[in-house]
Amino acid sequence: MKKIEAIIKPFKLDEVREALSEIGINGLTVTEVKGFGRQKGHTELYRGAEYVVDFLPKVKIELVLADDLVERAIESIVAVARTGKIGDGKIFVTAVEQVVRIRTGETNEEAI
Repeated sequence: MKKIEAIIKPFKLDEVREALSEIGINGLTVTEVKGFGRQKGHTELYRGAEYVVDFLPKVKIELVLADDLVERAIESIVAVARTGKIGDGKIFVTAVEQVVRIRTGETNEEAI
């Protein structure tokens, strides 16, 4: 099992969710986050005063999958979330040792 964490632009969330649903992935967790990388924020004007916005709004999607779905999930996220502009985001994949569904006690693959 693997955990995928994808940091994407907020307006791409619905498209990514739909793309994942099309390949049979139904469960995911979404968190609104802020951050910066190469984009390094931007300058905005508010009531005549300029100020720097260091942390840009992003969305973090987390999902745990069977190993055989990981590559398809990554391909789907990249295909839909890519705008070709700086700040499109990143995908992190890590190993998951154990999963337990609290309600039923199911473990690992059955709990996903």
